[in-house]
Amino acid sequence: MSDPRLYVISAPSGGGKTSLVNALLKHDPRVALSVSHTTRAPRPGERDGVHYFFVDDAAFEALAENHAFLEHARVFDHRYGTGRDSVARQLADGYDVLLDIDWQGARQIRASFPAARTIFILPPSLAELRRRLVGRRQDSEAVIERRMQAARAEISHAGEFDYLIVNDDFEQALADLHAVIQDGAPLRDPHQALGREILAQLLETG
Repeated sequence: MSDPRLYVISAPSGGGKTSLVNALLKHDPRVALSVSHTTRAPRPGERDGVHYFFVDDAAFEALAENHAFLEHARVFDHRYGTGRDSVARQLADGYDVLLDIDWQGARQIRASFPAARTIFILPPSLAELRRRLVGRRQDSEAVIERRMQAARAEISHAGEFDYLIVNDDFEQALADLHAVIQDGAPLRDPHQALGREILAQLLETG
């Protein structure tokens, strides 16, 4: 069995990352998700220590000053950070560890852990991404437009990642994600041609 590895997984809001990660965790007991710290308030159904460690700005800043984070960044109006000690414990326990973070955090992780593998989840189109955001019925039109602008910015950094997985079909995207974790390559499109083609289209339309 290979040594435990660190994986970064990123996607624009509405890209389906959370659903894919949750399904992967159910499918593969050797994979663990790092629980991040955040300064945002819990959403309905979220529990402290399970979905995030919810802290205020002062506590977050104290942790950052004490180098408690492997990476941290501001996303929208809130701060997010990955705890150094908790990730170290998960790796020591033999788990492959997923970091659910954005491109800013991915850059920091790559600088500290060159062996980490980075995965970007792409929507099949910006129109589909907007449809998903609208379908969640969580945000106003103004917030959705802000998320779309942020998505374009996020997608512009997708080329920095090791793997591109297109979430056009959930079960296929999940199989691709699992194959990356297990074998270092997606089942579909081993040379990432589809991902590059979709990325080019997204950047052109964005």
